[in-house]
Amino acid sequence: AMDVNSFFVNETNFNAFELLENKNTLDNIILIGPKKSGKSHLANIWKNNNNAIIYDKQIEKIILKKQNLIIDDLFLDLNEENIFHLINHCNINKLKILITTNLDINQHKFILQDLLSRLKTFNYVSIQKPDDEILINVLTKLLIEKQFVIRNKGIFDYLLKRVNRTYEDIYQIVEKMNTISLEKKRQLTIPLIRELI
Repeated sequence: AMDVNSFFVNETNFNAFELLENKNTLDNIILIGPKKSGKSHLANIWKNNNNAIIYDKQIEKIILKKQNLIIDDLFLDLNEENIFHLINHCNINKLKILITTNLDINQHKFILQDLLSRLKTFNYVSIQKPDDEILINVLTKLLIEKQFVIRNKGIFDYLLKRVNRTYEDIYQIVEKMNTISLEKKRQLTIPLIRELI
């Protein structure tokens, strides 16, 4: 689920959630956060609140539609000229833009300095590195999606003490657990996890 009710909010992402969920925000926004931290989920909430479309590399179609715009994962296959033209198009037509990225724009060497100048006018908001509360919530959500039955709550403590505390690593370990559980036809236990770590 990618709606507002299924997004877990705590102090690491509260500012981002509050800004993107607000239907009256007029600013262009750059949302920065780690991989797998919920940027696309928040973008979907913003999309529904703002009648927006997602940039799919088809610049002509987007210009004809004249709708608010989401550019998800800015630096994935970046075409600087297209993004520059889309920002100008949205500014002229008083349309809003949301850009998501896991990299600060100042870390990228832009060829078009005018594009960098445009991006620096956006309102910046970030999702911070995950804390224990949000990692346990993400872990629980992923395990439920994989239809694991958790009979031993100690599994959470065991995992968090032994994996890198990033969103990406939590996603990867759950995928590995799912694979080995299916292969061995075993439920999730600490001994099973020990085989992976």
